[in-house]
Amino acid sequence: MQYMTRMPTMFIPHGGGPCFFMDWDPPETWNRQREFLADVSASLPEAPKALLVISGHWEEPQFTVQKNPAPSLLFDYNGFPPHTYELTWPAPGDVALSDRVQTLVEAAGFPCPVDEARGYDHGVFIPLKVAFPQADIPCVQLSLRSDLDPTAHIAVGRALAPLRDEGVLIIGSGNTYHNMQKMMHAMRGGATDSVNGQEFDRWLSDAATRTDPAERDQMLARWDAAPGARDANPREEHLIPLHVVAGAALADKGVKTLEDHVLGAVESAFTFG
Repeated sequence: MQYMTRMPTMFIPHGGGPCFFMDWDPPETWNRQREFLADVSASLPEAPKALLVISGHWEEPQFTVQKNPAPSLLFDYNGFPPHTYELTWPAPGDVALSDRVQTLVEAAGFPCPVDEARGYDHGVFIPLKVAFPQADIPCVQLSLRSDLDPTAHIAVGRALAPLRDEGVLIIGSGNTYHNMQKMMHAMRGGATDSVNGQEFDRWLSDAATRTDPAERDQMLARWDAAPGARDANPREEHLIPLHVVAGAALADKGVKTLEDHVLGAVESAFTFG
């Protein structure tokens, strides 16, 4: 079925653990990100037929697609209040979409095995429980490749671009700043030095919103040479979902849709198309 409107691609922050469903001090700590996520559905040109999510919490040796018709939730966080392990988000899987993803990824020259047992990790169900609380849109996950090669992730995004004309919303779920040691220090009331976080965010915002998509992709491929890059992302698994959605954007220009300052860090979101 050909949809009338091409879906955008999105990179969204998913906060920290089950942060949107627990009390914080101060209480407004995660409000901006929660409000941003709650507005995602209204920002779309039409309701998506399905969601394809690339989360910073799933890595495999090869790009791997979830093929589970009824995924459970993976409570892959530790030390949070008991009620956060009882959350629900019963969105169905979509086996036909899983097969389509596998076909597109393999046609681009990447092996793409399936995982028929995997549930939704918290990089999926925590933000999407806010964005799509009815859980009535089918959802499929695609893993990162564990080498986290930025060029390969941009390329696999390009391979997935046809899905946008088939009613599929492609979402990268992660964080643009993910130095957990510094953020935990800030959460405990310690002094924070966010200069490098701000510097990297300025660079990343410039890269993601470039008018020339080739220039954008070249900059993102060399992200770790940017000012403050390794301070912001000592390991890049939470940033690389951005590369996938940027690849899927093709020639569509990126727009920065959120800049939040939380726990001494700068977290941003981007939409393409």
